[in-house]
Amino acid sequence: MTEDRAINSDSTNDRMINLGQRPSAAYYDENKGSSGKTLFIIIAIVLLLAAIAGAYYFYSLNNEKTEEPPEEVNQAQTVTVIIPKIEPVTSKINATGSLAARNEVPIGVTGEGGRVSRVYVDAGDWVKAGQTLISIERSVQTQQLEAQMSQIDIAKADLKLAQSELERAEQLIGRGFISKADVDRRIATRDSARARVRAAQAQANELRARAARLDIRAPSSGYILERNVEKGQTVSQGNTNLFRMAQNGQLELRALLSEVDLAAIQVGEAATIVPVGLDEEFEGNIWAISPTINPQTRQGMARIAVPFDDSLRPGGFASVTIKAGTQNAPILPTSAVQNDGTDSFVYIVEKDNKVTKRSITVGSVTASGLIITSGLNGDEKIVLRAGGFLSEGVTVNPVVEQ
Repeated sequence: MTEDRAINSDSTNDRMINLGQRPSAAYYDENKGSSGKTLFIIIAIVLLLAAIAGAYYFYSLNNEKTEEPPEEVNQAQTVTVIIPKIEPVTSKINATGSLAARNEVPIGVTGEGGRVSRVYVDAGDWVKAGQTLISIERSVQTQQLEAQMSQIDIAKADLKLAQSELERAEQLIGRGFISKADVDRRIATRDSARARVRAAQAQANELRARAARLDIRAPSSGYILERNVEKGQTVSQGNTNLFRMAQNGQLELRALLSEVDLAAIQVGEAATIVPVGLDEEFEGNIWAISPTINPQTRQGMARIAVPFDDSLRPGGFASVTIKAGTQNAPILPTSAVQNDGTDSFVYIVEKDNKVTKRSITVGSVTASGLIITSGLNGDEKIVLRAGGFLSEGVTVNPVVEQ
């Protein structure tokens, strides 16, 4: 009943406010007490938060001044470092090139030419110096030689007759039957006949030589690389592409090298050749180095002698590793070498325990590690591991690996 009266009283006061009439004094006293309590609570909360913020600020300022230096020392990362090993290493230069005959000899027609009557060899055959490769039909030359032989017989008969007449004249001159002039004429006749015999014999020898040139022979021993002639084919004088031969079967690899690599090699240095498509390795050595550089490619040629083998095909592609001498160089484990995509580098711990970054040039890989061709002296402290988590300028606690 009391609550209902209170509710009715509040409702009455509210209606009075809405109607523009003044509420009762009890209504103001009650609302004033409730608002004061709420304001007090809000002020207390604000002061509490301000006190907490002030305490946190002074605590942080004091902690920064007193504890920050020890944290920097205590939090220095411990890293393992090594000193590079200096070992004698064999410098290796890798390159590619084409196989070819060391001395390629083209073989062609040196005589008059004609129709090929026989072919005796094919590509892939070994030949000896002077061996007949093809024969050219020679019926015309044979008839010419026979005719010339007849001319020799005629000249010899004339010589015999002149010699007999001279001998008879010499016998008669003592008896006074002929004069000295007649004897001289017979001597001249005899000498002319003798010269005609020699001339006829020389012409016959020329015809024999021409006929012999119709047999195309190997100029030296070698290996036939290519045959470009068939039986029945007509060949002419000056045709120099009937056969291609590797003289004495000697082969070579013509490797293209950069200017830097070309300056690092010498004639006589060993090389290992691996032809494309083969697992077998062939040992050779450099026998010639190009004296010029191609201005477009900036490369030069190293010619590497290769022993003959049936599996080696001139014109084929091959890779080569040249052993370019021995030198002392630092060697590092692979974990110590970093790469940023464009350059290889290592982290070095200086005397103040700060890390610096140094670019290096990596050579070939050995069982001991990576050969460093430039960038290190060999007495630096190199970060062995965790280099990917470091940056230049940080302070570390180095521990030398034993």
